[in-house]
Amino acid sequence: MLAYIKGTLTAVTDDGIIIENNGIGYDIKTPDLSGQLPAVGNSCTIYTYLYVREDMVCLYGFSSKQQLKTFKLLITVSGIGPKAAMGILSTLTVDELNFAILSDDSKTISKTPGIGPKGAKRLIIELKDKLDLGEAFESFGQEIEMSTEAPAEDVMSLTAQGLVSLGYSNSEALRAIRAVNDAETMDAETLLSEALKKLLTF
Repeated sequence: MLAYIKGTLTAVTDDGIIIENNGIGYDIKTPDLSGQLPAVGNSCTIYTYLYVREDMVCLYGFSSKQQLKTFKLLITVSGIGPKAAMGILSTLTVDELNFAILSDDSKTISKTPGIGPKGAKRLIIELKDKLDLGEAFESFGQEIEMSTEAPAEDVMSLTAQGLVSLGYSNSEALRAIRAVNDAETMDAETLLSEALKKLLTF
């Protein structure tokens, strides 16, 4: 019904934001968008989802279509409502969540407030078949230029495999790889070395 709202960011609240559009202030609940929002008073575009239930109507907002898509998937999981889904997206990036699901990393998912080990395992079971490993690398691969020697996804995949072989989870591996500056200039061996350095600082 409401695909997105574009307007002036007028306030950041404890659990969301207020955007004014054509004289109407929209109170939108969001996950933690620290560092992703413009300064108050500037134009802002938020992708939205209108949640309607007998006892409540709430507008949820997200910084990207990918984040919105993930929210919609999360609320299809038994026992996970909008509040829990927002908590997950405030704790993990979409890529980190995808990697945790695809690698059966319930420990990472259960770090989310309100999601215990059982809930994390249920989430993995219900969503694993709906995700594609290639998509877990896709958004990050689009952020950097393709290497002259190999596609960025191949370099990242090899690096992630190397980190996992050293005992790190797939989600930890992705987080470390994403934290490396100038990753597009590195081969897998160099990227592995730099990612290991990042892991030591987390």
